[in-house]
Amino acid sequence: MKLNKNKMLECGMVERDRQALKRQSAILCKQLVVDELLIQSLQADDILTESMAESIMAEQTSQKRSWRLLLLLPKRGPRAFSSFCSALRETEQQHLCDLLTQSPERDGRETHTDSIQPEKEPAVKTRRQERAETKRERIAGSSLPLPTQEEFAAKRARTHESMEFSLDADSPINTPVLPCTPDFYHSHCQQSYRMNSSPRGFALVISNVSFDPLAAPELDPRKGGEVDDEVLRKVFTELDYLVSVHRNLTAQDMRTCIENFCRRPEHRTVDSCVVCLLSHGVEGAVYGTDGQLLQLDWVFQSFDNAHCPLLQNKPKMFFIQACRGDEMDCGVEQIDGPARTLSPGCEQRDAGREGQGDADSRQRANLGRPRIKLPQRSDMICGFASLKGQTICTAAMRNTKRGSWFIQELNSSLRLHSRDTHLSDILVQVNGRIKEREGYAPGTAHHRCKEMSEFTSSLCKDLYLFPKYQPQY
Repeated sequence: MKLNKNKMLECGMVERDRQALKRQSAILCKQLVVDELLIQSLQADDILTESMAESIMAEQTSQKRSWRLLLLLPKRGPRAFSSFCSALRETEQQHLCDLLTQSPERDGRETHTDSIQPEKEPAVKTRRQERAETKRERIAGSSLPLPTQEEFAAKRARTHESMEFSLDADSPINTPVLPCTPDFYHSHCQQSYRMNSSPRGFALVISNVSFDPLAAPELDPRKGGEVDDEVLRKVFTELDYLVSVHRNLTAQDMRTCIENFCRRPEHRTVDSCVVCLLSHGVEGAVYGTDGQLLQLDWVFQSFDNAHCPLLQNKPKMFFIQACRGDEMDCGVEQIDGPARTLSPGCEQRDAGREGQGDADSRQRANLGRPRIKLPQRSDMICGFASLKGQTICTAAMRNTKRGSWFIQELNSSLRLHSRDTHLSDILVQVNGRIKEREGYAPGTAHHRCKEMSEFTSSLCKDLYLFPKYQPQY
C-alpha cells in the first residue's frame, strides 16, 4: 500500500493543474492565507506529511508559508490540486479557488505572473502522520441585503510621497498570552458574559494591503499592514478563537465575506465573535482594493440581533485599523509636560499614515409566553485606531516593520492583561499607550505627529476573555 502511494506521488500533478498554479503563483503568494485549518485539511487528504506541515508553519510570515506550500503541491500527486481547491473553500478563500479553476480563455484580463523558483523539498521524517481534525462545515449561503451606497467625498489625492520607513526595530511583542487563574474565573464569571466555550468563538480578519493601481490610484500600499494581520491571527488563536484571515478584497468581496461569516451555523455553539478590518478609510467606511467603500454601519448591522440571531446576547468585538479622515494630529504642547527629549512615547522611526445560547432552544422554552424583546443592536464593542471628533477626523499611524500603532498596543495589552482585565479596560489601556506615542520623521509633516484611538460600547456586562481557562464540569 505504501509503495502504491509513493508511485502515485511520483507521477506528480497533471500539467493543466500545474500550469494553473504557476499562472496564479504571484497572486497566491500575496493573498493566500496558510493557517492551521488549511494545513490540517491537506494532511487529512494525505497531500502533506506531518513534517511538511511543520516546515510550512515554521515560516515566520504568511507570504513565506504560502510560497513553501506552493513549492510542495506540484510534487504531491494528481489529487493535490483538487484537494487544495477543497481546502480553499473550507477556509473561506473561495475567490482563490475560483481564480485557479477558471480557464485562461474565459479570463481575458489575465496577465503573466512570475513563476515560483524551485526549492529542494524538505526531507520527510519517518514519523507517523496524525489525522487532522474534522473538516469545517461549508459556509451557508447568505441573503443579507446590501447597503445603499452613500455619497462620500472622493479621497483627497496625495500631493507628497508617503513618508514611511523600513525600521531596524523589534518585532511585535510575542510574549505568550498570560493564563487566567481558576480563582479569578470563579470570582468574576457570574457578573460577566459567558466565556468558556472552546473555541471561544470565530474571528474574521480582513486586511487590505495592496490596492488596484488602476481602480484606486490614490490609495498607496499599506506597508506593514501584513504584519498587523499576522499579529492578530496569532494573538486571537492563542485566545482560543478559530481565526480566518482574508487579504486584499474588493468592497463587494468584503461584503460577501462578512455575510458568509455572520451566517455561520457554528456561531450557535460558541460564546463570542471577533471582526477586524484593516484598510485605508474615511469616517464611517473602509476601502476595498478597488477603491470602493464598505460602510461600517452595514457591518455592525450584519451582526445585530435581527440579522445574526445566533449571536444574540453574546459579545461581538470589532477592531477597525483605518483612518477616519485626512487630518494629521500635530498635537499641542502640554503646559507643564516634559520636554520632547524626555518624552517616553517618542517613536525613533515611526511615521507613515494609514492614508485616507442556542436560539432554537430558547424559542421552544418560551412557547406560550410573551417573548423577551431585544434592542436592534446590543452587546457590541468596537475599537477604532483613530479619533472621530466634531470638527476633525484623524489619520492612523503605521510603522512599516512593526505594523500599526493601534494593533501593536492592542496585541500587547491582550497578551499581558486579558488574564484579569475586561475588554473595556484593555481598550482604555490602549488609548493611554497611543496617547503617549509620537512620530519621529524630521523634516516631514509626520514629525512629532500624534494619534488618538477610541472605542464605543453597547456591552451590558463585563467582558473577560478568561484566556487558557476551561471550566471542569
